[in-house]
Amino acid sequence: MKATECTLWTALITPMKENGEIHFDDLNALIKQQEQAGNGVLLLGSTGEGLALKESEKRTVVDYVCALSPKIPIMAGVGGFNLDEQKEWIGYCNNIGVDAFLLVTPFYAKPGAVGQAAWFSVLLDEADAHCMIYNVPSRTGVELSPEALKQIADHENCWSVKEAGGSIVGFEQMKAQFPDLPFYAGDDALYPYLCVSDCAGLVSVASNVWPEQTRLYVDKGQDGELIGLTSPWSNSSRALFTAPNPVPVKVLMKAKGMIESASLRPPLTENEEVVVEELLAADEKINKWYNQN
Repeated sequence: MKATECTLWTALITPMKENGEIHFDDLNALIKQQEQAGNGVLLLGSTGEGLALKESEKRTVVDYVCALSPKIPIMAGVGGFNLDEQKEWIGYCNNIGVDAFLLVTPFYAKPGAVGQAAWFSVLLDEADAHCMIYNVPSRTGVELSPEALKQIADHENCWSVKEAGGSIVGFEQMKAQFPDLPFYAGDDALYPYLCVSDCAGLVSVASNVWPEQTRLYVDKGQDGELIGLTSPWSNSSRALFTAPNPVPVKVLMKAKGMIESASLRPPLTENEEVVVEELLAADEKINKWYNQN
């Protein structure tokens, strides 16, 4: 499967042992689950705690996953503040078989249109693979500028946009300005509503714990069968965000025996107030929906 053909990307967690080390046996098992479901995998995004890992650990993760040679595309998250560090990271991933990159707007500095366009242009030039531009103002502090996107939309490596601004209207307005550029939903709960706006697919947190179920959810959306759906996906997927992501999804995956530990890297912690019973109830609803479909 080519990266450009993938309609569902799992923003994969980075499983860890109780002592905080990366749990490679669990990582292997999670990759196999995603491969079986036919889902592309995004490594080291915010759900994968990419910014909390040392550079050497990030390299080990992509080395390990690429060495498995899964029959699904692998995307690497690119995000931070220092441009030279992001160039070095892309250069490293270019050499080990990564199929795509997720390029997020710079953190903290809140650059305007000119700064964003310059930032993305450098990274797009550095990449040897297709790139998805990521708008997530709740994390970066700045909206992706339409003017900046106009400057880079024709770049040979600018393949798509992940829109996670949390607004249906915002998605529709941005998509209308770039009708030839694929737009992916970055919010599991909003996906059905964005399908009517020619949404190309989903970059999902929920598919960590529900890989096969989310695959069906996305396929139905692409076939026009989710219009008006509000339950169980809307409420159940929102249960995964009752604490900072990826705290709830790791807690649920541990409860289901999918990973050994729900450990996270500081400043995140599994000791946040998470109601496990609420997560298990959401899990039951999603499985019931899947079995009925």
